[in-house]
Amino acid sequence: MVWAWTILVLVMLAYLLREWTWKRMNKTKTLPPGPRGLPIFGNLHMFGELPHRDLHRLAQKYGPIMHLRLGFVPTIVVSSPQVAELFLKAHDLVFASRPPSEAAKHMSYEQKNLSFSPYGPYWRNIRKMCTLELLSNVKINSFRSMRKEELGLLVKFIEKAGCDCIVVDLSAKISSLSADMSCRMVFGKKYMDKDFDERGFKDVIQEGMHLGATPNLGDYIPYIGPLDLQGLRRRMKVISKIFDAFFEKIIDDHVQSKDENKIKDFVDVMLSFMGSEDSEYRVERSNIKAILLDMLVGSMDTTATAIEWTISEVIKHPRVMKKLQKELEDVVGLERMVEESDLDRLEYLDMVVKETMRLHPIAPLLLPHEAMEDITIQGFHIPKKSRLIVNIWAIGRDPSVWTDAEKFFPERFVGSSIDLRGRDFQLLPFGSGRRGCPGLQLGLTAVRLVVAQLVHCFDWELPNNMLPTELDMTEEFGITVPRAKHLLAIPRCRLHK
Repeated sequence: MVWAWTILVLVMLAYLLREWTWKRMNKTKTLPPGPRGLPIFGNLHMFGELPHRDLHRLAQKYGPIMHLRLGFVPTIVVSSPQVAELFLKAHDLVFASRPPSEAAKHMSYEQKNLSFSPYGPYWRNIRKMCTLELLSNVKINSFRSMRKEELGLLVKFIEKAGCDCIVVDLSAKISSLSADMSCRMVFGKKYMDKDFDERGFKDVIQEGMHLGATPNLGDYIPYIGPLDLQGLRRRMKVISKIFDAFFEKIIDDHVQSKDENKIKDFVDVMLSFMGSEDSEYRVERSNIKAILLDMLVGSMDTTATAIEWTISEVIKHPRVMKKLQKELEDVVGLERMVEESDLDRLEYLDMVVKETMRLHPIAPLLLPHEAMEDITIQGFHIPKKSRLIVNIWAIGRDPSVWTDAEKFFPERFVGSSIDLRGRDFQLLPFGSGRRGCPGLQLGLTAVRLVVAQLVHCFDWELPNNMLPTELDMTEEFGITVPRAKHLLAIPRCRLHK
């Protein structure tokens, strides 16, 4: 017990020293408004099961630029499009870095991946590599036939279920489809759940997302991290071992492959850079595993979550379902399935996806940014090393921007030039600026194609005579926020093929 008391005393002394130093250095500087916090813990106690909702409620009282103290870490929360534009556009470079975290350390190979890497030459190089070798338009188009094949397999399964009047677990099927497409794109072939872990891709990735988003005392209060009071570090290490074993297997399979006629996939490309003195991309085995984790989670979990919410909203709103099906009939016809070449002509589909991402952004709180220097914004002092949290869930409900903000109404985008690409700060599902999501085009392509196909090929009814208005839309907490309960529905075939 002596060591526990020693750590407690050190924490108290560190807190008192910090408060004294802070007040001396910042006595003439004005921080943004915010709620008073507790000694040592600051405002950590104000976070509940769904932090994006908690922060939204606080912002309604303290304003669109709000200061919190999370443990010893000053944190700025942004909740309006006008303020988001200041931070992510006007002062983008100042906030282009990522803060250190236990999750990034233990699950992302010491922040060597694209998502959590600090801003600098290494991050710029791996972003360039990922963009050119996996996320460019040329690469995205090269996977078109693969997407068609995998989606065709899902449609056949659902057709059979429809003939037998069987309830389909759409959440599970969408997750499996996304995993299969992601594996083929990144690793060159499909892997089954049993190849990964007995719990399967979805459960392990969702636990990782949950752990990554849970406020961790070790991130915010020095000295107590090693105590792992919440048990998060232990669970992170378990998840990390599962991913590491899987990626070791994938890399070994590629290294040992003797097939010279095989088309090079993303792993092959990264391995060709490993140890090369000529390459601008200095990557070793740990870097490759960190980037593979990014690409797998980034392409699989986010896409599945977006599709799941979009289909949920369409089923919940039969008027929208009928209008979207009518557009698909007019553009595609009932004699064939949707092709990717049809997507640009499906304007209402585009509105449905935008409206879903407004109400259900994949990551309601964008990954945290870190201020690289002191800066003053709107007269408020933002200290160096502050964390920046952009609450895009709150921005999507800003009544000064959106009429009837809680209502699902795709027609609000008729005649609107607002898009999803980070230029319009009212709608930022993929972030903006230097740390905006580089996989935006790939994600949008997959989401629009899968939603269009499921709505075009099938009518959907809820089981047990459930009314659409009764569909449970509860969220599950994490970096991404999927449905808490699986979406179950009964399909009825529509096509005359």
